[in-house]
Amino acid sequence: MASTQIGLVGLGKMGGNMRERLRNAGLTVIGYDRSPEVSDVPSLVDLVDRLDGPRAVWV
Repeated sequence: MASTQIGLVGLGKMGGNMRERLRNAGLTVIGYDRSPEVSDVPSLVDLVDRLDGPRAVWV
């Protein structure tokens, strides 16, 4: 069974904590942020490309 995947845009205080909690729960989370030091991908296009369809992206 494939892991649930979520794209998350915005990894500030709230988004960064959400990413960690979701990952700790066993979900695959790909996060994008304008700050490259916290982002998992360099662009929104890369975020979408990394997710299998159908895609779920939280903004």
